[in-house]
Amino acid sequence: MFKLIKLIPIQTHFKVMKRKSLFIGVAGFLVLASIITLFVKPFNYGIDFTGGVLLEIKTKEVANIEDLRSKLKLFSPQIQSQGTTGDIVSIYLPQGTKTEVEISTDLVSVKNILGESVEYRNTQIVGPKVGSDLIKNGTLAVIISIFVISLYIWIRFELPFAIGAGLSLFHDIVLALAMLCITGIEFDLTTLAALLTLAGYSINDTVVIYDRVRENLKKYKSKSLSDVIDLSINETVSRTILTSITTLFAILAIYIFGGEVLRGFSAVMLFGVIIGTYSSMFLSTSSLLLFKKSQMK
Repeated sequence: MFKLIKLIPIQTHFKVMKRKSLFIGVAGFLVLASIITLFVKPFNYGIDFTGGVLLEIKTKEVANIEDLRSKLKLFSPQIQSQGTTGDIVSIYLPQGTKTEVEISTDLVSVKNILGESVEYRNTQIVGPKVGSDLIKNGTLAVIISIFVISLYIWIRFELPFAIGAGLSLFHDIVLALAMLCITGIEFDLTTLAALLTLAGYSINDTVVIYDRVRENLKKYKSKSLSDVIDLSINETVSRTILTSITTLFAILAIYIFGGEVLRGFSAVMLFGVIIGTYSSMFLSTSSLLLFKKSQMK
């Protein structure tokens, strides 16, 4: 166990700030590409946001998906097999322009067609107004979280620290949203929770580095700002990497064994831990150097 930990050097001497322009440029390019992706490719919204009916059924034998699609074609369903046994199926009936009364009637009709030969494990009905409100509230929740976290950093540290942390959080959230668009992972309340969790994880790493920067600024007053930031990154790099690796192992276990319900959450977090580690170590510190120098002029 201890030999494995020693594979990560405790004392490192990386000159990160010499490449600050590269780190900011890479982050800027990825954010721009992600924003373009958000406009070009729509999200795969789940029932929480689009409205409709979601049924999860269990059949006595391996389900015949094509036969189910044929029986229910009148309702334009989206049918998918869940798990590895082949006997659990999710059936999604989109709301479209139908009223809540009409969609409830469709649910009764679908149950009549399926009959008593299946076990109904879960049934969800979400109206279009609820879905619309969730999209607005979800967007507002992400924006408020970035603002409040940046405000906290401003109060605890200084404005340049807050700007660096805010840019880092914006980078992480936008890249995670683009990942959802590209992969087609269903965007529901679980993935929204993952985005907010990602923001908390990322800012935790950033605060650890910022704390060390603040301590070292008081301790090494003769050193340049870039040298102090480099020193702080090197003093915390082993902690940051070990934390990221252990977190990745835990999330990977959820991704593999957590089932379909947690698949979106764990996928976002797996991606988020990687980009969050990058932004905490390189983007937030490079931005801090840039804005702190501007403040000192």
